[in-house]
Formats: sequence, structure tokens, C-alpha cells
Amino acid sequence: MVPPAAASVLDLIGNTPLVEIKHFDTGPCRLFLKLESQNPGGSIKDRIALAMIAAAERDGTLSPGGTIIEATAGNTGLGLALVGKIKGYNVVLVVPDKMAREKILHLRALGADVRITRTDVVKGDPAYYQDMAERIAAETPNSLYVNQFGNPANPLAHETTTGPEILEQMQGDLDAFVVGVGSGGTLTGLGRYFRKASPKTQMVLADPAGSILAPLVETGTHDEPGSWAVEGIGEDFVPPNADLSLISKAYTIPDSESFAASRDLLLKEGILAGSSSGTLLATALRWCREQTSPKRVATFVCDTGAKYLSKVYNDSWMIQEGLLERVRSGTVSDLIVRDLDSGEVVSVGPGDSLQTAVGRMRAADVSQVPVLEGDRVVGMVDESDVLRALVAPDSGLRFDSPVSTVMSTALRTVEADAPLDSLLPLFSENLVPIVLDKNRFLGLVTRVDLINHLRRA
Repeated sequence: MVPPAAASVLDLIGNTPLVEIKHFDTGPCRLFLKLESQNPGGSIKDRIALAMIAAAERDGTLSPGGTIIEATAGNTGLGLALVGKIKGYNVVLVVPDKMAREKILHLRALGADVRITRTDVVKGDPAYYQDMAERIAAETPNSLYVNQFGNPANPLAHETTTGPEILEQMQGDLDAFVVGVGSGGTLTGLGRYFRKASPKTQMVLADPAGSILAPLVETGTHDEPGSWAVEGIGEDFVPPNADLSLISKAYTIPDSESFAASRDLLLKEGILAGSSSGTLLATALRWCREQTSPKRVATFVCDTGAKYLSKVYNDSWMIQEGLLERVRSGTVSDLIVRDLDSGEVVSVGPGDSLQTAVGRMRAADVSQVPVLEGDRVVGMVDESDVLRALVAPDSGLRFDSPVSTVMSTALRTVEADAPLDSLLPLFSENLVPIVLDKNRFLGLVTRVDLINHLRRA
């Protein structure tokens, strides 16, 4: 039966579908995914945003015309911006600088005031995202610091809505549920509910490598935190809302495995999921394959992968971050992120217009492009070339003038099999080396490409 029209988009939060996946090796188990990506804000965090704002309205800590302030990895912010703006509040969000560009653009499109802060600091530093949000709240009249990490409405939302939905959809038969920990609300809310309603259900933790939580659960040791590329889960401290005693087993998943799982989920099942969903899926698959008897297991698609197209589903970014396996030779060819054979090289032809060149540079967020005839490079054009030509007195050049009128033909090239240190003299001259295989163009390399290579090594 088709449901009637909803009175508001807020009425569409929750009651998300559950699907069984069939194209992965799940050992003797059956594995189900609850598609929280189908919430109107695109993630599971819509649930807690609605619950935390409603709780603040009930107890009077949020009044009309007030400002909602939160530290967020993006999805809670999206939920707060969605709910808050519909209800007429101002929203200020502090997000770490590793967040996907799509999330930040989405937040700003919803009218949120987004403050971006550093990822390379720990709790207690003024630049740490939670400390900054708390400080902004203290300085802002008529404001609410949501504090999802300690807000009791966060786990309660999952205990009263998400948990019952899952158990009903699983027809009361659920052996294990896999969760990640960001704020801890999902773990604690589901764990409390299953402990009462389905005591056999084990809570399994999926944790990115670099987070302190899985080692703490498995060995009791409080390791030094590292860094990880997965967004939304993993922590360098134990959130007040996270009851780790509810976890029966924890897995540490490297970024490469998480990102590969997300991409495989789209290829094999047609489900577009974010990076944290890859961590959950990778963990669920490990747990399932370790079992010796049939079990019924479930986890989340926490959010839609549409927020990660520039990262998880971008081969160039994945290569740049060392998350796609490549054969390494120790030569200049290792540094090429966008190569001609893959079709990812951004280029123009000598007959293309300056407007075309500028448009391609803007679209790819680069400042220079090679000028190609077939697989042969005949020039380079960069923003400064175009600008100088357009503002030069009596140049007669316009945006419809051909690239050949401004391109540089004094090219500096390097062979693909040259050693890495052969790039240093070119970089010292502020040049972008053109990589050739004999006379065939392969791609460009930049200082950042070399820095990323050294960082990964």
C-alpha cells in the first residue's frame, strides 16, 4: 500500500528499508543492510538531529529565533541544518577540514554557517572541532550547543526508533549487528534496545585504523590515535555517549579496505554508500566469514555515497591518497595521478578557445593544462597566460581566441623512467614537468604529487 502524502519532509525521517545483499561472500551467514541513506538528509543522523532539537524545545533550552551550534563530521550537521532551518533556527556548524567537499557545499546550500577547522589537533586544543563549537556557543546569545557526543537524546532516538525498526524488519531473528562509533549514540541506543528485546544479538564494532576504540575494546590498551580518511566514525577519545561494554567484538579496518568495500557495494549490489558504510560492510563480511554456523547479521548504509563522489568514487583522489593499488617502479611514472590512458587527463587542443581552456581548468580545479594533438604535447597553457593575453593593451585577444595564440611552447619534459630526484631542478624553477614515454605524452606531475608520494612512503 502506498503511504499518503507526508505533511513535512521531517515526517519522512526513519522507517528506512532493509535489503539483503546476495553478491558478496558472506560465509554461512545472511547479511542485511538498513538503508539509512534513504532519510531526507541522506544519512542516519537525521534521526538524532530531529530528536535532539525536539528534546531541547521541550525542556526550553532552545527558544524561537535561537541558534543551533554543533561540532560535526558533516552528517549530523546536515541533519541539524535540515531540521533546524525548517523549524526556523539559525545553524552554526564546526567541521574538520578532511570532510568531503560535497558535504560542505550541501551544508551551505541549506543555509548553515560552516566553520572549517583543523584535523591535525586533539581534544583540548582550541582548534579542535568540539572545543571550537563549545566556545562559539558560549559567546553566542540564545544558542544551543547540541553536543551529540554527550546528549542523551542521541542514543534514546536509536533505542526507541531505529532498534525496533530493525528487529521488526528482521522478523525478530538477529544474531549480530555491526556498528561504528562517531558520537556513540547508535551503539548505545541499539545495544540497550537489543539487550532487552533480543538478548542473543551481539554488537560488533567496526573501527577505522587509527581510531583508539577497537584496540581499547579488544586489548584494553589506550593507544595513541592515528589518522584515517574514512569520515564519520572512529575517535581519538571515548565519547560520553559510547557504552563500549555493549560490544562483543571489535575489528580494525584500514582505509583501503573500507573504500574498496564501498566501491564493491555499488558494483555488486547497486547501492551507493559512503566511506563509513564501507568500514561497516568490511567488518560484517569478516565477522560472517569467521562463523561456523548460519547467522543472521545486519548493518547500516549510514549515508549516501553521493556525498563522496570526489573522494571514494574518484580514481584520481584514491590514487593520490594511496588507496588504489598500483605497481610502483620508483620512477617519475609513479607520480602521475591523471594519466592519458585512463582518460582522466584534463587537456585542450590548440584550436580550442580560451573560454574552453578556462572552463576545463575551473571544472578540474587546476591552474594549467597541456595542449595536445593526439597523444603528442605541443604546448602548455595556464591561468596567467590567459590573463596576460586578455588584459594586454591592443592584444586583440578575446575568450573566443584559440589556445594556440597564448600557449607556451617552451616545454620542459622528463622521461617516465627517470628517477624522482630528476624533478627537483624543474620544481626549483617553478615548472610543471611534462612526463613522456619517448615522445608520447603520459601526464603532468606537480610538487603536491611528489609530497603525497613521500607521505605515503
